[in-house]
Amino acid sequence: MREFEDPDHWDTAAGHYERTAHPFTARFAEDALALVELTPASRVLDVAAGTGALALAAARTGAQVLATDFSPGMVARIAAHGLPNVEAQVMDGQALDLPDASFDTVYSIFGVIMFLDRRKGLAEMARVTRPGGRGVVATWQARGAATFLLLGRIREKLFPGRPGMTMPEAVQAMSDPTDFARELIAAGYREPRIESVTHDYALEVAALDAPETLFGMSPDWTSLSDAEQAAVVEEVRRMANGRPVLPVPSTALIGVGLR
Repeated sequence: MREFEDPDHWDTAAGHYERTAHPFTARFAEDALALVELTPASRVLDVAAGTGALALAAARTGAQVLATDFSPGMVARIAAHGLPNVEAQVMDGQALDLPDASFDTVYSIFGVIMFLDRRKGLAEMARVTRPGGRGVVATWQARGAATFLLLGRIREKLFPGRPGMTMPEAVQAMSDPTDFARELIAAGYREPRIESVTHDYALEVAALDAPETLFGMSPDWTSLSDAEQAAVVEEVRRMANGRPVLPVPSTALIGVGLR
């Protein structure tokens, strides 16, 4: 089992993820929300919700939201907000314990792309979407985003020829808009529309004093020796060139399909 397929890994990482990744992914969640109009009457499902970037934003529209994730630690972070229109449940996105056609809009923001079987996850999303409803899926481009993207580039420069982290198969399969659209159609959606969205990840250079807080979730970091990690930190400082923040432009594709 790969690390990102293990719920125990995400239970352990939940707090770190909420502090570091959630604020960044929330920007893409807002982009995804803007593609489908929600109302207080809307029934919304967030699959592989993580710490709830999409679910919590959707709740602000007044919609009734169910957030699911296979990690109890992630689900607990969502539930801790105590919002009356958000329910959080531990659930496998590849086998949703939910009735057919029970939601108006089903989202997965950088979630289904981590599944062992993305096609099963996408098909499950479509199954629980009502006719006329929509599925919305966000994925990264092939080389990832934020610190993962930055680390990959730095490793190529400093340690040429050394294999780096392999992105999940779904990211590779859906990083081209045409391929992404085909995946949505195969899952049971129609009239797919794929949007490209870019936001800067703002890496605070001061955080390099404790680089584990920035890079600790990436195998591209944990696989390095102490000396190699120090060289990476020095390269990031060089790239920042005295600036307090190093922007890392990161691009996502957001697909919308009609059921």
